[in-house]
Amino acid sequence: MTTRAKPPFRADMVGSLLRTAPLKQARETHAAGTLDDAAFKAIEDAEIRKLIARQEAIGLKGVTDGEFRRAYWHFDFMEELDGIEAITADSGMNFKGGVGIAKSLRIVGKVGFSGHPMIEHFKFLRDNVSPGSTPKMTIPGPSMLHYRGGRKMINMGVYPQMEAFYGDVGAAYNKAVHAFYDAGCRYLQLDDISFAYLCDPDQREMLRARGDDPEHQPEIYAGMVRAALKDKPADLAITMHLCRGNFRSTFIASGGYEPIAELLFNTMPVDGYFMEWDNDRSGGFEPLRFLPKGKHVVLGLVTSKTGVLESKDDLKRRIDEASKFVSLDQLCLSPQCGFASTEEGNTLAEDEQWRKLELIVETAREVWG
Repeated sequence: MTTRAKPPFRADMVGSLLRTAPLKQARETHAAGTLDDAAFKAIEDAEIRKLIARQEAIGLKGVTDGEFRRAYWHFDFMEELDGIEAITADSGMNFKGGVGIAKSLRIVGKVGFSGHPMIEHFKFLRDNVSPGSTPKMTIPGPSMLHYRGGRKMINMGVYPQMEAFYGDVGAAYNKAVHAFYDAGCRYLQLDDISFAYLCDPDQREMLRARGDDPEHQPEIYAGMVRAALKDKPADLAITMHLCRGNFRSTFIASGGYEPIAELLFNTMPVDGYFMEWDNDRSGGFEPLRFLPKGKHVVLGLVTSKTGVLESKDDLKRRIDEASKFVSLDQLCLSPQCGFASTEEGNTLAEDEQWRKLELIVETAREVWG
């Protein structure tokens, strides 16, 4: 086994990282109106430069900006698409323990893409990584515009038929994918967590109760991904991240990948999958038997939800278990999710976060060389 020269890498990470103290303070003072936009951006820039250097120092090849310019992993991208309005409402993200988020998105016009501030965010990342590093961009997958709110959040006058909505979302994402590519992005990740949620019987019942067909919805979402990646440039690596919810170390869904594995691995033109396997809620590795040659799965064996450091021997044992269902050469290693899907972050310390990432790099080197 050898290291991989292209994404996903043997040691990789999902994207978001815990916000630093200077960044948190700057966000608070900026929101209060005592720090202007230029000064706020200068602090963001400085903290992201330090973050890039830290990732490179521990040996990560795929480097992100930690999503430091975002409050949420998904809202910040989607609300800048044409036809989308952010509102104060139940987000549909009701995490275990009664934790909820009072923000949602409403479709008030034709969904489209006519430019986006995150293109500039990527360019900053691109311009500040070292030679040999690959700047990685993460955006929510197209299904997220429908999964949370469903039909009730989509203006009936704009979209009397859902097929037109799904088509416009796929087309908007296709423009976004090509815009990032034109800006120099060669490693783009779609965080399309609805596919993991569709493995949970409770989530499937939620869809059924609101009028969606949980048996048909996975194929609709896969079709949106295919539309988003139509005519994808050959040198653009696309990965998809799946998880079961991540907000202040809580979660939403449970269930193994069996219900969606064949569709996930064989009907969408992505190169790799970041998949959560840090505990029993994710089921076993058996669904990996559907993974075709030429694709990779990044095993999310290291939890981002607590600061407890995993055992290297346990990680190697679990990688060996996964390799019983697919070639070891098609596997990589990462945390199971980001460390800060929202600006609040998970309940662990920054030094614990970095120890986990260092463990992933060390383990990957020992397993794959």
